[in-house]
Amino acid sequence: MFSEVYYLIRSKTDGSYLAARPNSEKLGYLLLFREHFDALSYLNTHATEVASRFAVESIPGSQIGNLLKRWGFLGVGVVCDPLLPKIEFLQKS
Repeated sequence: MFSEVYYLIRSKTDGSYLAARPNSEKLGYLLLFREHFDALSYLNTHATEVASRFAVESIPGSQIGNLLKRWGFLGVGVVCDPLLPKIEFLQKS
C-alpha cells in the first residue's frame, strides 16, 4: 500500500476530501481510488450535477497516514468498483 499511488476527490470550494460516513459518524473514512479514471467515474456516476466542484488529486501511499491524522479520519475506504460502489473499509489503529 505504501509504494502505490492513490487518487482522492477534493472539493474545490473548501479543500475538504470526499469521505464515507457509515452509521452517520462524525469522522469518516477517506475515499481512495486506485486509478484516476475510477475517481472520475465515481463523480460522473454519483454526483453528475456537482462534479465540476471537485478535483481529483494523487497521493503516494506513504503520505496517507499523515493525511488521516491531519484531517482526523477514522481510516480509508478503498473504492474497488466506482459504479456500484463497492468499498473496502480499513480502520487505522
